[in-house]
Amino acid sequence: MSLPAPPGFRGAFRTDDAARAVYGEAAGIARCWPAAVAVPADARDVQTLVGWAHRERTALIPRGSGSGMAGGAVGEGVVVDLSRLRTLGDVNLETRTVRVGPGVLRAEVDRAARAVGLRFPVDPSSGAFCTVGGMAATNAAGADTMRHGPMRNWVQALTAVFDDSSSAELRRGTPAPREIAAVGRFLRDAHDAILRRERVTPSVHRGVLKDSSGYATAAYASSGDLLDLLVGSEGTLALFTELELRLEPIPVASASLLGEFRSLDGAVRAAAEARKLGAGACELLDRTFLEVAASGGASLPVAAGAEGVLLVKLEGETTRDVGARARSIEQAFRRLGASAVNLALDAGAERDLWELRHAVSPILSRLDPSLKSMQFVEDGAVPPEHLADYVRGVRAALERHKVKGVIFGHAGDAHIHVNPLIDVSQPNWRARLEGILDAVVALTASLGGTLTGEHGDGRLRTPLLARVWTDAARERFGLVKRCFDPANILNPGVKVPLAGQRPLRDVKYDPELPAPPAAAARALDRVERDRAYGEFRLALLEAPVDS
Repeated sequence: MSLPAPPGFRGAFRTDDAARAVYGEAAGIARCWPAAVAVPADARDVQTLVGWAHRERTALIPRGSGSGMAGGAVGEGVVVDLSRLRTLGDVNLETRTVRVGPGVLRAEVDRAARAVGLRFPVDPSSGAFCTVGGMAATNAAGADTMRHGPMRNWVQALTAVFDDSSSAELRRGTPAPREIAAVGRFLRDAHDAILRRERVTPSVHRGVLKDSSGYATAAYASSGDLLDLLVGSEGTLALFTELELRLEPIPVASASLLGEFRSLDGAVRAAAEARKLGAGACELLDRTFLEVAASGGASLPVAAGAEGVLLVKLEGETTRDVGARARSIEQAFRRLGASAVNLALDAGAERDLWELRHAVSPILSRLDPSLKSMQFVEDGAVPPEHLADYVRGVRAALERHKVKGVIFGHAGDAHIHVNPLIDVSQPNWRARLEGILDAVVALTASLGGTLTGEHGDGRLRTPLLARVWTDAARERFGLVKRCFDPANILNPGVKVPLAGQRPLRDVKYDPELPAPPAAAARALDRVERDRAYGEFRLALLEAPVDS
């Protein structure tokens, strides 16, 4: 029986199979058709929808462009597409801020900022098509996090709709809105306990430089700003309807380096040195990355036999300063065993170096159709001194299960992405997937790491949090959830697991799953082929067959 549209809801509300199917997938591996799809027309429509869900005890799954990997944007219940809330205000040059709707793309914010000499510095690889609401929900980051930090640092204020449909603005440095029932419950039942317990046993992975797992109770205990708790909460505490983002001036100068290493340990030591010397980004391209790129015909500026490559970027106020720091890093790389270092001091040369970082994506799309690039261990971060052990351990897990994979990531933060290439034509493909996941989770836990550096816990990692978080930390996470969403209607199964929840259910690449309706299949193929996550999915359903 299909759900009736909520009374007074003015946006699109769809229960047909095509709409459900096209919102049943995101960028990760999960597939789960929702009961319905709701597309609010504006912030008041969001309140109407949440009020209805609160009365009917119906789950809501908020999403932006669906570019997240961890399954937080797909699930049972009603998917709430916030991508149509697209107001983009004028940049305030005095405060260096801009107010935006959650459906505005990161690239659009940055373009508006650059038009007046500023920029939005949080730049994930999905920046061309991810929404800023989704970025705030997951506390997104990117290659430049070493210098700028994650999304939490750049959200100055946000307007949120809470579990009972009440709405309020939370602004950094101002008192929390106690008149909101959810906020009042939290301040009464959780605030003191969290501050007291965080002083004794902070909910952090010690030594890890980048972490978006769980609720940021440690950050809240430090700042006292509810904003810090809501950013990174993945739609489980409130739905965002407007954000005020901080901006910064565009740097005057930049430079990049590419260093080749025949030793993984040498590359890891060099990444740590680059961080000390002020690098803004330091990316690792592991041997596995280089091998897949070469096998696909990419022309690589790297000698055969390299165990890894480091790509480094620096920024500053003068060309002279940036050049001097780049040469200092070049010298450090050679001292630490680099077999070659390529220094790029002009924009064209920098672009050429960073092309290598983007070489593998089109190659993966041209592989044997039975090989699927599945990102299910793609967000681990460990203390920097354990990075080499982590990469070696992931390689070993892939080899043990006879699966090729591509390993790369943010070496300066010891944060690694992995693309295992799973052959779904093999009868044991799912056992291989589950075996690799179990091995890498065990490895991450043994090294004191997090499963979630920047992409959110989602439904993929939430059932695994007991393996990397203490009982005390998870008790605090549960307390936060109960205060803000006692009926568990806001993205249930994310951050706090449901009873019996498993990390892997339906995998969208499973050849035995029933096919979606033809229009939905065409739309989903286009999204994956063209990385068209920024396009409105209901519009894609109506697109001509030959588009």
